[in-house]
Amino acid sequence: RQATMIMRMNPLTALMRFQTLLWVSGGVQALAALAPPIDSTTTTSRRNLLRRVATGIVATAATTAMAAPTPAATAATEATTTATTILPQQDVYFGVGCFWHIQHEFVEAERSLLKRGDTELTSRAGYAGGKAAGKGGKVCYHNFQSIADYGKLGHGEVVGMTLPAEQITKFTDVYFSLFNPRTKDRVDPMDKGGEYRSLIGLPGGMNHASVPAMEAIAKDAGFKIVAGKGDDPDTLGKQIVYLYDTAQFPFYQAEVYHQYHNDFQSPPYGKAYNQLATAAFEDGRLQTTGCPDRV
Repeated sequence: RQATMIMRMNPLTALMRFQTLLWVSGGVQALAALAPPIDSTTTTSRRNLLRRVATGIVATAATTAMAAPTPAATAATEATTTATTILPQQDVYFGVGCFWHIQHEFVEAERSLLKRGDTELTSRAGYAGGKAAGKGGKVCYHNFQSIADYGKLGHGEVVGMTLPAEQITKFTDVYFSLFNPRTKDRVDPMDKGGEYRSLIGLPGGMNHASVPAMEAIAKDAGFKIVAGKGDDPDTLGKQIVYLYDTAQFPFYQAEVYHQYHNDFQSPPYGKAYNQLATAAFEDGRLQTTGCPDRV
């Protein structure tokens, strides 16, 4: 539009408009770049220069319009950019002795480190580290019916949770703070057996990107992380922690009656904490397991 108007103006008016465009576009070089090459047989004049600049503007505008992204393409690009900035969430688990106390401590970690509210908590008591599950994929606590007993299946007590990938090392710090700093063992050493061994589960196991940082944290705490093979024995007195690949050794949620439970190491956590189990079951964060339970 500007190009057409310039060509129709008288030379003086066109020159004034050209000077305005010159200032807006950032200088002579910017406008000269828009003009077609000079034909050596053409006499250079103010009118010819304006015509050449106008012709260049029209051609550039047309090219720009053709290259400009459509609103749909722009929206798609923005959506893709937004999606790539969302940090991935990963399912992990940590175990060291009885899961009642460990679940409470990781609930507090979710609240303090991730600012999660009661309906956003993901910490669940459960079992992991065994090579097999019982009939129907069940893994259960010790029961009189002898249904899929987690100890007999080679599992240990753990707390599973869903964490942003970049927060796993911070939760590893929390994990190693749960050991007795004097004995370098779990705080409930009276519980013995592979069910109470120290273990961690990550996607990829020893190949997870966080492992080097986790090994450094473990070393500072006086422990060593080793690859778990499944059905592993107790770690009491050994200062080792088994690391499992969650794809090979998945997490099995424990019965609802084990969730948000008081433990024997601390004063009662209170009704508000205990009632988190009911809320999580009602909104679907806790599921029935097929094991003997209160639901």
